[in-house]
Amino acid sequence: MPFGTLYLIPAPLAEQAAAKSFTPYLVDTINQVKEYIVENEKTARRFLKEAGLKTPQSELIIHDYGKHNRDHNLNGFFTGLVAGNDVGLMSEAGCPGVADPGAEIVAEAHRKGIKVVPLVGPSSILLSIMASGFNGQSFTFHGYLPIDKIERSKRIKELEALAQRNNQTQLFIETPFRNNPMLEEILRSCSPKTRLCIACDLTSANEFVQTKTIAGWKQRVPDLHKRPTIFLLFRS
Repeated sequence: MPFGTLYLIPAPLAEQAAAKSFTPYLVDTINQVKEYIVENEKTARRFLKEAGLKTPQSELIIHDYGKHNRDHNLNGFFTGLVAGNDVGLMSEAGCPGVADPGAEIVAEAHRKGIKVVPLVGPSSILLSIMASGFNGQSFTFHGYLPIDKIERSKRIKELEALAQRNNQTQLFIETPFRNNPMLEEILRSCSPKTRLCIACDLTSANEFVQTKTIAGWKQRVPDLHKRPTIFLLFRS
């Protein structure tokens, strides 16, 4: 019996952003798939409902891939796929496998010879690059920077140097409740002429995306507390 297909199903980045996030093909796909591997079952079920799921949710098979349910043996997540059933992989928000633990599931699918199909949807990384005005042909996403203040400042300066030396956009994030201290450190550590893009609450009603020099940001510092944000540095 042939294997099923693993569909990578994007989820909205923000509340009430379903209309901006779901394509007709995605809606058709979720109404054919009855088994899912998800990072958070509660939000996944809500996203599926918002996307137009017609299948009764009681008929769905949901595998919770949250941090408390991961181990080195992934075979339990692949029973349906190996039996020939199509399965959807969903992240907490955005695109599965991009800055997301679902990449382990995708890698295992390739090892097993299972077809992987990515669906179109919102990626905060790509959206922020699109809106920044920075180099979109060469960029690096670094995830989280060190928490220690000295190490964090050192890393920011390293990224600033990389941006200038390689003409390359440098992206990173912080836990939302630590965004303001991160921004303060960026403004302290970087040259006044370095450009910083702040992309915040992407796709939401409160979306904020703006690019200024470090000197420009110092004139008016935004409040980013508890707002999902990507920071982008560039120095040409």
